[in-house]
Amino acid sequence: MPSKSNINKQNIRHGIVFASKAGDFIEQSIGKTIDNTHLKAPELVGEPQDMVWYRVSLDKGISGDGSEYYIYVKKADPSKLCIFLSGGGVAWNEYTAARPVTGGKVAAGLPNYYWNNLRPFTQVMNINLGITDIIGRNNPFKDWSFVVITYATGDFHVGNNDFVYTAEDGTEQTLHFHGHVNFLESMKVAERLFPNPSKMLIAGNSAGAFAVPALAAEIVDDYYPSCRDVTLLSDSGQLLYKNWRKTARNIWKSDEKTWKCIHSDNITVDWYRQLCKTHGDRFRFLYSSSTRDYLLSAYYNDIINRKYETNAMVQDMFYEQLHVMVDELLEINPDFKFFFNDWKLPIVTNGGTVHTAVREFYFTTKRVAGVSMAKWLIDAVSGLEYDVGTHLL
Repeated sequence: MPSKSNINKQNIRHGIVFASKAGDFIEQSIGKTIDNTHLKAPELVGEPQDMVWYRVSLDKGISGDGSEYYIYVKKADPSKLCIFLSGGGVAWNEYTAARPVTGGKVAAGLPNYYWNNLRPFTQVMNINLGITDIIGRNNPFKDWSFVVITYATGDFHVGNNDFVYTAEDGTEQTLHFHGHVNFLESMKVAERLFPNPSKMLIAGNSAGAFAVPALAAEIVDDYYPSCRDVTLLSDSGQLLYKNWRKTARNIWKSDEKTWKCIHSDNITVDWYRQLCKTHGDRFRFLYSSSTRDYLLSAYYNDIINRKYETNAMVQDMFYEQLHVMVDELLEINPDFKFFFNDWKLPIVTNGGTVHTAVREFYFTTKRVAGVSMAKWLIDAVSGLEYDVGTHLL
């Protein structure tokens, strides 16, 4: 007769298998619904119509698993342009490279670190939500033109490498860390469709939040040197790791100027320090985060304890690290402005707080001290900058 502990282990395994299958089924169902209906963004042919999201395939672009790469664009007021750097996890070594995201892994709570391709489901992550919403009436950025630089390479949009790793099934695979190649090809599209904006927002969430300070100088110097009204927003870009410099140099093989300025365990702070040193008077600087980010704290737990899960202890560590990060950003540039929230979602955040807000439904609906993130951000790009939620720290 099997022991009680063995029965419990079998039940756990069965539960994980069930959750994994259910998660994959849900993702595939949503993907099929998008792919087979009018919800799918059409491929851009010729010039875009106003207020329509289009997909633009890039011949020289490539996703992490070698599949097709494309971005999304929307034409509205051509004088107001948002370059949005999408998030989608990160791979910092061979172990994480071997564990891309699937709906099943997310549902089962199994280690999953980055999206390695663009599939119908990923459209949900990229457009028509939060700042990219064109349906609701409350989005103050609805009349802005957008270039959404999608993300499926696990390298914070800065990689230039073909990385060989051993997959979970034991086979040899290649992860195409081509984030920077994809970025450069995307910016050619941006420059062609929107050549003369007078106001710009360069924003990113999650992995894209890290990328904002890494790529902002390149955007304005090489593509939009005449635009002088430029705001930067990093939404949720804190993950401490002592080997970021080695990862950027040896695994992602980023440009020397990108990895050489990394000196600490906070890659975002290092990239902002370098940006402010060279372009400090060029931008408005904004940073947003929740106070106990459930997802970033899970990543951090994996880094320090090899456990891909969040809990009260690592959430509190994230909170204390956020204090330090704010002080460091203000030391770099005293004009940094912040939006902090303590929003939670039942079950999803596991006692912690949300991960990112700028491309979520609560961008316009939830408030801190009576102010939505949408209100705070549109005020900032209009020259009215202030902090929201600093009392939560």
